[in-house]
This record gives sequence, structure tokens and C-alpha cells, in this order.
Amino acid sequence: MASPLSTAKKSVNLAAGEVRVSKIRRDPPPKVKAIPVRAADERDRQDVAIGIAVFALAIFVILLAVAAYTGHSPREYILDI
Repeated sequence: MASPLSTAKKSVNLAAGEVRVSKIRRDPPPKVKAIPVRAADERDRQDVAIGIAVFALAIFVILLAVAAYTGHSPREYILDI
């Protein structure tokens, strides 16, 4: 069997007091403020409700614009019951 090769570095004896200590000093990381987070389901429900309301408003405005452009008005129609 082959014998292991010797390394150029000496092994470090941690029990001895000759261990070098890192001199790099770092500030602790900043504390992160806790931001209240809404649940994803609640946010999705609110997004859907807002989307439906905006879409309905857009359709209403488009219908009013088309009616004003063509000159139609609900007052022109007479309902006989």
C-alpha cells in the first residue's frame, strides 16, 4: 500500500492558545421591521372585485360615449304598457 503524502501545512491545535483570531469587525445586520402581510386569498379576492368594478365602469363609459356620439337618448323612446 502507498503511504499518504505529507502536506506542506501544519495542522492547527485548537486547544493551544496560538490560534489566530479574525480581526474583521462587522456591524450586525439591521433589524427588519415587521410589515403586516395580507393573505394571498384576501388580496386575490380584492383584486378580482376591483377588476370587475373597473371593467363595468369602462363598459358604461364606452356606452355613454357611443350614445352621445350617435345622438341617441333614453328620452326618445316611449314605452306603452
